[in-house]
Amino acid sequence: MKSYVLDTNVLIQAPHALMSFEDNVIVLPVVVLEELDRLKGEEGERGAHARSVIRTLDALRGHGSLVEGVPLPGGGSLRIEMNSVHVRLPDLWPQNHPDNRVLQVCKGLVESGTPAILVSRDIVVRLKADILGIPAEDFTTDQSPVPQAQYTGRAIIFAQDDKMAGFKRKGLMLEHVYCLDATGERQPVEAVINQFFIIQSEFSPKKSLLGRYDGTAIIPLATAEERPFGVRPRTAGQRFMQEALLLSPEEAPLVIIKGPAGTAKTFYSLAVGLHGILEEKNPLYRRIMVSRANVQFDEDIGFLPGSEQEKIAPLLRPVIDNLEVLVDRDEKERYRNEKELRDKVDELFERGIIMTEALNFIRGRSIAQTYLIIDEAQNLTPRQVKGIITRVGQGTKVVLIGDPEQIDHPLLDVRTNGLVYAAERMKGSPLCFQLNMTPDECERSQLALDASTRM
Repeated sequence: MKSYVLDTNVLIQAPHALMSFEDNVIVLPVVVLEELDRLKGEEGERGAHARSVIRTLDALRGHGSLVEGVPLPGGGSLRIEMNSVHVRLPDLWPQNHPDNRVLQVCKGLVESGTPAILVSRDIVVRLKADILGIPAEDFTTDQSPVPQAQYTGRAIIFAQDDKMAGFKRKGLMLEHVYCLDATGERQPVEAVINQFFIIQSEFSPKKSLLGRYDGTAIIPLATAEERPFGVRPRTAGQRFMQEALLLSPEEAPLVIIKGPAGTAKTFYSLAVGLHGILEEKNPLYRRIMVSRANVQFDEDIGFLPGSEQEKIAPLLRPVIDNLEVLVDRDEKERYRNEKELRDKVDELFERGIIMTEALNFIRGRSIAQTYLIIDEAQNLTPRQVKGIITRVGQGTKVVLIGDPEQIDHPLLDVRTNGLVYAAERMKGSPLCFQLNMTPDECERSQLALDASTRM
């Protein structure tokens, strides 16, 4: 049996952490209660999670003394640690700092003969624990695999030319294709439903086909000839992205697109949304709703001056940049009349075709017949992304976009952010299409492509 000392940030991100340590002992320093008390009045996710943990602790009071320890429903026990206030820390570390109080408890337990492991989402706290000789871990329950092992939604496979000849009529069964392992040996293809494939001829590398697995066979792309809002796909990745985005909300209600900047994730998503409203005889959606995850903004929107739209406008400038290209495809003339260009973009908002909304106002709603784009989704927590996806109503399509390598949230990384969490949990769902764009598919500029591969 082990003793785990939980930092406040673990509970704020994952309230269920109290039930995640099996038959071991959870120790909560009393300073954690003080921080939960301070956070409980906040709006947004942190306040909601603080209140959730407090309610759980209050319910546990009925099973005994929290100071002496109470049993947990799933096994193990929990207790609040009141002591260790006189445990010595390095002189330059202020002892009234909450992080240092947690470290004092850990050090006190170790010095009293109770092996303790600190669990904290804060890297600096874990580093300070290491200085004190205290074992420290991240909270890994919600972690996804390392980036190299994460699902990409695409693969390269090989087939004989005679099998490829009939692909457009009847597709390809998995027994007719193969992939190569790291040593170049042939291996059977283990496909995931909705996975995309580049099918190469085993004799001619330049001869290839594009398809997706429908659960039975690899079939041709259904939207290969489409040009949504005049946009033409230029790479295999963009053809796959177009397929996922153009399929109806009944066939593909959730699309997850990961990849570096410049791979047209936001641009293509907006183009398909506009196509679904303005170019279909029977519009697929009532509107396009765009929200962009931003670490500080979503918590502090209530303190900013102006209306909701005025508050979020600066953060949605990347959306405006893409719309300017979409509403005027003539690159030579586009910026000659800035007012006319701006009027075209403004008209989309004034007519209600596109609206922007802060994430705080999306959570808790039921959103129907909407094309919902969540940009910068790598800055969402797993709970936030779950809260968004589970609010989807009939006829809505959710598009999660982001780059897991560009995270601004202080407690998230490439394995714990909401974008990769959703991707790994929804892998294999017939309702989810997902795709990783690659750096060599950058379409922004030659400089952007060069920088994405070098920097």
